[in-house]
Amino acid sequence: MNDTVETHPTVRDLTLEEKASLTSGGDAWHLQGVESKGIPGYMITDGPHGLRKSLAASTGETDLNASVPATCFPPAAGLSSSWNPALIREVGEAMAEECIQEKVAVILGPGVNIKRNPLGGRCFEYWSEDPYLAGHEAVGIVEGVQSKGVGTSLKHFAANNQETDRLRVDARISQRALREIYLPAFEHIVKTAQPWTIMCSYNRINGVHSAQNHWLLTDVLRGEWGFEGIVMSDWGADHDRVASLNAGLNLEMPPSGTDDQIVHAVRDGRIEPAQLDRMAQGMIDLVDKTRAAMNVDGYRFDAARHHDVARRAAAESIVMLKNDDATLPLDAHAIAAGERRLAVIGEFARTPRYQGGGSSHITPTTMTSFLDALDERGVAATFAPGFTLDLEPADPALESQAVDAARAADTVLMFLGLPEAAESEGFDREHLDLPAKQTALLRRVAEANPNVIVVLSNGSVVSVAPWAADAKAILESWLLGQAGGAALADIVFGDVSPSGKLAQTIPLNIADDPSMINWPGEEGHVDYGEGVFVGYRYYDTYGRPVDYPFGYGLSYATFAIGDVTVDRTGANTARVSVTVTNTSDVTAAETVQVYVAPGASDVARPRHELKGFAKVRLAGGESARVAIDLDERAFAYWSERFDDWHVEAGDYAIEVGTSSRDIAATASVTLDGDGKSLPLTEWSAYGEWAADPVGSSIVEAVAEAGERGDLPKLPDNAMMRMFLKTMPINSMPMLLGEAGKAVTEFMLREYAARVR
Repeated sequence: MNDTVETHPTVRDLTLEEKASLTSGGDAWHLQGVESKGIPGYMITDGPHGLRKSLAASTGETDLNASVPATCFPPAAGLSSSWNPALIREVGEAMAEECIQEKVAVILGPGVNIKRNPLGGRCFEYWSEDPYLAGHEAVGIVEGVQSKGVGTSLKHFAANNQETDRLRVDARISQRALREIYLPAFEHIVKTAQPWTIMCSYNRINGVHSAQNHWLLTDVLRGEWGFEGIVMSDWGADHDRVASLNAGLNLEMPPSGTDDQIVHAVRDGRIEPAQLDRMAQGMIDLVDKTRAAMNVDGYRFDAARHHDVARRAAAESIVMLKNDDATLPLDAHAIAAGERRLAVIGEFARTPRYQGGGSSHITPTTMTSFLDALDERGVAATFAPGFTLDLEPADPALESQAVDAARAADTVLMFLGLPEAAESEGFDREHLDLPAKQTALLRRVAEANPNVIVVLSNGSVVSVAPWAADAKAILESWLLGQAGGAALADIVFGDVSPSGKLAQTIPLNIADDPSMINWPGEEGHVDYGEGVFVGYRYYDTYGRPVDYPFGYGLSYATFAIGDVTVDRTGANTARVSVTVTNTSDVTAAETVQVYVAPGASDVARPRHELKGFAKVRLAGGESARVAIDLDERAFAYWSERFDDWHVEAGDYAIEVGTSSRDIAATASVTLDGDGKSLPLTEWSAYGEWAADPVGSSIVEAVAEAGERGDLPKLPDNAMMRMFLKTMPINSMPMLLGEAGKAVTEFMLREYAARVR
């Protein structure tokens, strides 16, 4: 019997022109294949919270609103509040199945850029203000999609944190802030899940466009992190084909018709042939990874099952911010029996805002509003739209109808939020406020009926404090995808207990945000002057009041966290163990959050940082023991002095709680540190010599020589010792006159001898 082995072409089988062609798209939504050599031009298209395959995709045209039906899952603004990586992976698996049906080889997402400022127009499709949470949640999308043989495109690499001037703005960011805030989510996903593609951002970083940034795309991404996939441009982000390919960009999208530039650059020596081979081979490897999935014929995904996944994801995305007098859940049976009268006010209840605007706009397979969900349950309610979903002035007739409905009801569910015109890809918001006509109507409704429950629809945080007194309960439902209406009914009527936790701090005032002094920049650049103090890292470190803290979220159940232990598992690693108990009779989930608080440090560090979490579902009265491991990075900061991660020796507090400000227990662990030290020089301060393992013995030798009279004796009063500690040793003559040179020379000579 003869076995046949399927072979695929490699870059060695291609001409120079064919290699060059692989580094640019075939059209706006297809790779450029070389069909004669067995390399197909597969389709790639938008995500990130579902498949957006344009109906005009076969012609390569772009239409953001006309797309094939696909399941619209909750955007990251909502899904991030689930704190449930396993559920997020389920969403990814479902997305991949829809890609297989539609012959899409790569879905463009997830987007893990940091929510540096809540005004950012694309916050609705990004995960968090915290890089640990963003990376450890969004990795589920990558793992889920790619488990089915479809590729993802992790984006936007890197520092796309605003929409204002996004195509060219220069983000000026310190190395430390890049490494601790803006790169770790990408790093974790690359090292954990190896996304098949990464999409670079439009903006510049410290003067260099991302698509031409060799340090970013090659030194860090491939050299340090071991990335094995391909890098593509955002659509139109490649401004110099030659420079980008040399920097490590495999694929220009969409094509600019300039493949000849690559050919000429190879021939005249501006591109090394080996570099083109690496970039082109990456494209061949990508095609080979997706062949099996793209060769599946006749597959049809289970739309009903995917809708159920979307419903469960939406329910876990909802954050209960307030529930005075146990107003929620409502008794559906009492309402259905006519014993309690329910009024539903707000156009969002009938016309839900279920996703953000821009390139991620999905045509859902079905759509369930909250009113639809009430009908399905047989729950009668009086509905009044109250306002229109635009930025136009209030309609007095609609307002009067709403107030009348509220007055005649026992309980009011009032749906408020941001219309699509208020936030979208392409522009940043100007404030955090809900439309004034909505909050004014809420005030009138609350005067007519004090039993008001507010349900919010928004892609990024909105101000709550100005109107919160008019609501007994508040549900932050973000943007919930196509099953949001049913998911809200599950929460409102108590079928599911709320378990969402904020992935983003809700400030009292946008002026409190540390980035505002540099937002959104000027004259083509934006300074990230707040450094690593983003979101709760700033608010908690400097004791600034917030409306609702990072990680916050209420439940219908109550929980106790206790018996916290921290055990060292290595020189600079530890395991945190905690017992979680459901102290109520309601089955529900609680998220245990672990924050690391460093002790004394050589650099300014946040008071604490999220470094682990676990979501635990428990029946009433049930307990569970949870263990969370902290690796060395959990304790490290990025040292610009060492140009590397650095763990300082000493004590670290381990805080366990249910938000960044609701800490139930604190334990401590003492670490050895990584022992890193820099060579000492004449520019090293005397205090640095004293703290160094080698330098400390030389400092002692200086003191002994001073006592013997072999060297000048150093000043011994407290003020002069303090001054000496921070002084480079080449400044000794400033304290000791000409004789001080002898001290400097002695120290340098002794050091050279001891480290030889």
